[in-house]
Amino acid sequence: MEEAREYRALFAVDIVGSSGRGDVALEEIRQVLSAALHASFTRGGVDWDDCLRHDLGDGMRVVAPAGTPETSLIHPLVHELTERLRAHNLLAGKPTRIRLRMALHAGSVQVGRDGTVSGRPLEVLARLLDAEPVRAALAQAPDATTALLVSEHFHETAVCQGRPGIDPAAFRRVDVREKEFAGSAWLHVPAYGGAPQATGSVPDRTASDADRTASAPDRTAPDAGAPAGNTKVISKASGHGVIYALGNGTMNIGGKSGKK
Repeated sequence: MEEAREYRALFAVDIVGSSGRGDVALEEIRQVLSAALHASFTRGGVDWDDCLRHDLGDGMRVVAPAGTPETSLIHPLVHELTERLRAHNLLAGKPTRIRLRMALHAGSVQVGRDGTVSGRPLEVLARLLDAEPVRAALAQAPDATTALLVSEHFHETAVCQGRPGIDPAAFRRVDVREKEFAGSAWLHVPAYGGAPQATGSVPDRTASDADRTASAPDRTAPDAGAPAGNTKVISKASGHGVIYALGNGTMNIGGKSGKK
């Protein structure tokens, strides 16, 4: 039986600053990332067990099952993953906090009988994941948890239509030059709270923003990764903190002082 060539959606993540944390911390953040990816793919309707996964050491490459809509790898997956990692970071010490570079592409790849995948689209995905624009976006926005770079092709097929949950205005075009790859891509930095953001930086919250947030209702949603009966609540208060709570009564408050 010959290897099959199939059109697949491709997703990759890399943990920022993973080196130098020590084996214990690295193993913990790898486990947290794996669980968050599993839960986020499942929430997006993509069967994690049917995905072809490749461990990158400090990240992961995921080849979605054939026929998976590209849009499902953006919404709700990207913002679901971002929110889960933000919740983790609120409770984590500095050595185990997680920030991610993410990349999305799609194309025709060779799928082996043993589950191995090869082809030019994987090379493009790797260049996007390592590209300067996505690195710079996180460096310029220290409060951002994730930054996403999607290929021109993926942008055309999954972003431009402006389907529910995907705002084309939240992506900006950037130039990418990495090794043998040169072309354009589209950058997206999920704003705090999961709302789309069009630029590579996170703007300071004004007093009016804080007032509006304080008056807005809390967002409450079931957490697929929590024990049965628990509910995750993430809410903001007066621009100075984030409250993360589980329905079993445990509450943790994280934030930073308004002083510069």
